[in-house]
Amino acid sequence: MPKVSSITRVLQIIEAVSYAPTPMTPLELAQQLDIPKPTIHRLIQQLVDEGFVAVDISGGIIAGKRVRNLSVELWQQRQFSSERQVILQQLVRDVKETCGIGVPHNMDIVYSNRAQTELPLQIYLPVGAKSPMWCTATGKLYLSQLSPRSRDKMLNNLPLDKFTKNTIVDIAALNAELDKTALTGISTDNEEFISEMVAVAVPIVDKKNRYLASLYVHGPTVRVSLEDLLGMVPRLREAAEDIQELVYELQK
Repeated sequence: MPKVSSITRVLQIIEAVSYAPTPMTPLELAQQLDIPKPTIHRLIQQLVDEGFVAVDISGGIIAGKRVRNLSVELWQQRQFSSERQVILQQLVRDVKETCGIGVPHNMDIVYSNRAQTELPLQIYLPVGAKSPMWCTATGKLYLSQLSPRSRDKMLNNLPLDKFTKNTIVDIAALNAELDKTALTGISTDNEEFISEMVAVAVPIVDKKNRYLASLYVHGPTVRVSLEDLLGMVPRLREAAEDIQELVYELQK
């Protein structure tokens, strides 16, 4: 059997941790990658020191800040961003309201793509802007995809500030909302982040049906209701599938 280099092993660890649906233990990594336990502990510690992986509260190994930052940068590369923008622009022409994509980054949602409606009254949330997770359709969709342990940890570390009278700040009530979202695959913002703005989001997933980003539509309540936006979900899902095809091309 050919000798495996340390660089290859490091990359295998990063890949395994990034693809794992839940945090992996060092023992699980050692068994999956056929790496001796003393070696896996040494490599993990080096990766933790460099910020490529991190250890969660339960001792599991998760992707670190540098891996998360890299994923966002790759998502934002001009070639792929432009292709997504074309899909978004067609979506906006069909639904007549502003649409965009939000990706999780650290403790926020970052807007990576956006296509603006041509209607006169608009809500401006530019590309690169950050928004909270617990009161936006994009953020709640991401939270709903997390494992129970990861979701609890996230909710306990979020500030849960109340932005409007509709913002859900009670963890039990928010968990109930997220459970519903996990079942339907549809997330809503009923004036929870900005008064007189409603939004709906559906997931963009990879080949293994793992969450990648949130595709959203939003608008002012003087023009559209939450029910109106929910009626756009079939068209949103079509656009999400088109964006997913772009992702699949990258994964070939």
